[in-house]
Amino acid sequence: MKQFRVTVNGQAYDVMVEEIESSATTTVRAGTKTQSPSPTIAPAPTPTSTPPKVSSAPATHTVTAPMPGMVLEVTVKEGQPVQAGDILLTLEAMKMENEITASTAGTITKIAVSKGATVNTGDIMVVIE
Repeated sequence: MKQFRVTVNGQAYDVMVEEIESSATTTVRAGTKTQSPSPTIAPAPTPTSTPPKVSSAPATHTVTAPMPGMVLEVTVKEGQPVQAGDILLTLEAMKMENEITASTAGTITKIAVSKGATVNTGDIMVVIE
């Protein structure tokens, strides 16, 4: 299983994707047409009957770099409350300034970057609790 973060209309979603290996092979003969083996679809996993654990600790949300770039400005401070959509920092990537916003409401518990820092895709920049 591989985990990916997909952002749609500013909302980040974490998704798990299973890679399926095909064991089928195709033989090519002179003068014949080839056809790729049809993909197999794995059955959906059966849900378990155990209810999810409810944690008394507040949920934490990490804001990661969506692309490599340089932090131009950090507009929040640790301990500051934020609402979904509030601008957290400005990231310069590919000669464009990108405003990185909070996808959830909460309190800033950690700022892992500073002005002038270079980040790679997936690097943690801010933690909201």
